[in-house]
Amino acid sequence: MGAGHAHRLYRPGHSPVHDLPPHCKLAATFAFVLVVVSTPREAVWAFGLYALLLAGAAALARIPAGYMLRRMLIEIPFVAFALLMPFVAEGERVEVWGMSLSVSGLWGAWNVLAKGTLGVAASVVLASTTELRALLLGLQRLRLPPLLVQIASFMIRYGDVIGDELRRMSVARRSRGFEARGIRHWGVLAKTAGALFIRSYERGERVYLAMVSRGYAGSMPVIDEVSATRTQWAYASVLPVTALAVCLMGWTL
Repeated sequence: MGAGHAHRLYRPGHSPVHDLPPHCKLAATFAFVLVVVSTPREAVWAFGLYALLLAGAAALARIPAGYMLRRMLIEIPFVAFALLMPFVAEGERVEVWGMSLSVSGLWGAWNVLAKGTLGVAASVVLASTTELRALLLGLQRLRLPPLLVQIASFMIRYGDVIGDELRRMSVARRSRGFEARGIRHWGVLAKTAGALFIRSYERGERVYLAMVSRGYAGSMPVIDEVSATRTQWAYASVLPVTALAVCLMGWTL
């Protein structure tokens, strides 16, 4: 599989987490998130332990707390949605700071915030310690459908190219005195989007023909074969296995 572009979330370093094979980290992250989602929302203490586990993983990977928090701002829209739930949900209501809030809405908001935040934090730890190219190799190693892996690979590879094309079109518009100031300019923006789509489609056709001429038959060759030892799998399983034990306690208590 060809090399991809470095992404902004990746934080270069040499730590036990960085050195784990990508498919081990992918499997561990997926299993951890699955356990978090399966935890009953009433087990508030369990989510605190999950947060401590993630904090330990981030510390082991030498990821600063500020870096983690800045990258987790992506969940702000979900936070806004969760904060609205106590006001719009029906059922039993309770007074909090002079406001009438729904009990089921409060639990629902807590459920979304706790599980969503932990899921985003786990994803940030994964992305901060694994390059995009390694992630794609890990997905391929986990036997995901090859077509999906190839689509992701090309999306990553050519995302910057299409972004540069859009910036050049924007510079060309501004150099001719165009400024989008209202609805009457939406037609120009729509034509820009259409032109960008056509150029991207034509580029995709040229790339595909170039690949076919070089022997492409539906699958990409794997240049770097990534493997993992039992010890590495054991290290990667510490996070999800510990979380599973906490989850089982949450269902029991």
